[in-house]
Amino acid sequence: MIVALALATGTALAGPKSKPKAGGGSGSSAGSDAGEIEMDNPDTSKGGGGGSGSGSGSAAGSGSAGGEIEMDNDNGSGSGSPDLSADLAAQAATPEAVQTGVVKKTPLSWKDIIVVVRKPFLKRKRTELNPFVGTTINDNIIRHYSIGGELAYYLTDVLAVGVEGQYYTHEFEGPFDLVARQARRLPTVNKYNWSTALDFHYVPVYGKFAVLDHKLVAWEVLFTAGIGVGQSEVIPRDTKYPGFTNLLIQPNIGAGMRFFLAKWLTINLGFRDYAFIDKFEPTDRSPGMNDTASMAQANADSKLINNIMFQIGVSFWVPTSFEYTTFR
Repeated sequence: MIVALALATGTALAGPKSKPKAGGGSGSSAGSDAGEIEMDNPDTSKGGGGGSGSGSGSAAGSGSAGGEIEMDNDNGSGSGSPDLSADLAAQAATPEAVQTGVVKKTPLSWKDIIVVVRKPFLKRKRTELNPFVGTTINDNIIRHYSIGGELAYYLTDVLAVGVEGQYYTHEFEGPFDLVARQARRLPTVNKYNWSTALDFHYVPVYGKFAVLDHKLVAWEVLFTAGIGVGQSEVIPRDTKYPGFTNLLIQPNIGAGMRFFLAKWLTINLGFRDYAFIDKFEPTDRSPGMNDTASMAQANADSKLINNIMFQIGVSFWVPTSFEYTTFR
């Protein structure tokens, strides 16, 4: 504080001094020199030199507080703060650096923007008629093919109950003959004749995908569980002995996907596992031992079977159209 006061006093003494006016002068001449730093007399009660006059402190229109340091603006006019409006006007008159010439516009392709529409297919209170074909995928000895159909009614848009039926044909695979030649015995196999089931469907997943960025295709994932009955038949290793049939209790579970092509048409594909306990021909058949169908069935070997099938079909929906309902 003392050093600052000494510096300020030295600066004031180095500059030209103005003569004090007679009487109680206000000392307004102290602010006339550009860039001058002036310090008032700390003892305002004394008159006389220093240009303080009677201590009214109105010099340069800035107030008379004792010990105040006052700085004029840079232009030395002593008129106060710079004129903001003049600066703004000068800036507006200055041309900005703007690129001149033809502005090339980038064209926008609205064809690249696809609006995701609301769900295009409703199933509630509609009946699905689904003819399908299927094939077993987990048996390398005998392969079964099926043709069948399912009739399902959708209680809601995600829950349905239905009935299905299938008829089977079969063919022997390469390992059937290979085992016969290498092991010197024929494999024990059964064929399936038919099956039917009561099924329940649940649709937890729904979505859309774009085909070549031009067409939206809706799809959904469904899970199936059911219970049914079926029939298998023993294929005798020796044709002189009769075979027999088995009535099977067949629970099933499965999963699939459905693709919507129109309001009344869909394509379905999926996998189904039909589990059951099947009875196979006993290994010790000879004259007088298991030579009849009833004896062979009574002494048959039992085994848990998982008949996993891949199915693909086309569904037709009734009614063929639907309407959205907006609740009030």
